[in-house]
Amino acid sequence: MLDMIVVGGGPAGMTAALYACRNGKSVMVIEKNGFGGQITHSPKVENYPGTLQMSGSEFADRLLEQILAQGAQIEFETVRGVSDGGDVKTVTTEEGGRYEARTVVLATGVKHRMLGLPGENELVGEGISFCAVCDGDFYKGKDVCVAGGGNSALQEALLLAEKCRSVTILQDLPRCTGEQRLQELLEARDNVVIRTNTRITGLEQRDGALCAVLAEDAATGAPERFACDGLFVAIGLIPENQAYAELAELNAYGYFASGEDCLTRTPGVYCAGDCRAKTVRQLATAIADGATAALAACHYLNESR
Repeated sequence: MLDMIVVGGGPAGMTAALYACRNGKSVMVIEKNGFGGQITHSPKVENYPGTLQMSGSEFADRLLEQILAQGAQIEFETVRGVSDGGDVKTVTTEEGGRYEARTVVLATGVKHRMLGLPGENELVGEGISFCAVCDGDFYKGKDVCVAGGGNSALQEALLLAEKCRSVTILQDLPRCTGEQRLQELLEARDNVVIRTNTRITGLEQRDGALCAVLAEDAATGAPERFACDGLFVAIGLIPENQAYAELAELNAYGYFASGEDCLTRTPGVYCAGDCRAKTVRQLATAIADGATAALAACHYLNESR
């Protein structure tokens, strides 16, 4: 019987494991793909306190090494579900694994909604980004495009407009769906162009890096090419929390409806990281969630002995 099982090996999940191990708890982290989560898509991380610059992969590798040194167990499996037996939580996987623990931290993360274009995955970190706060500085004085027209895309565009030579918003609908005030702020910027009814159809690269976005008029099909140094894709995030809906309340968008305390409606079950309903999704906030969830779980374990 383990003290804690962490579902997900991103920054939140590994931080939860670190804090629990350092509190003398036995911990297993179950990850379906690779450790590090979304941060591994960032070739340069320059906004993490105390570190001038590192790659997301370097950060993930260091954190994984750290939790292994602290005694954490890891399993590469896909979690199918978690059942609550009161003092015992049972985690089952698609590979047939069945693991028991007294507490569970759900750090399932999110997926960026992708455009679904050939070569897109290969260009992530080589011209395709998802976060202006994280990567905007790499495009100072350069030309970028933003895919999307909702609040997230417009907010990304505003941040980029402060740094970039030009920002072109590409929205496939007849109008932007984001707040009118955001649209007005962007329309007042000389270096921002909003193109509606513009459907992205392809990506052009040179020497392994993005150099242009190919598009067509959604009404007429007329082709167009937008030369750019970067493309910020802001067409939504996809949480993968439905399998845990019986344990933790979900909001209308599928995120865990938990506050900064990372608690769920099930005693002994916690959530942490981007999978939780929040307004800021950054490396620092994911790590904060992991620490908060782990310490809450340790308190629960100590009190219930």
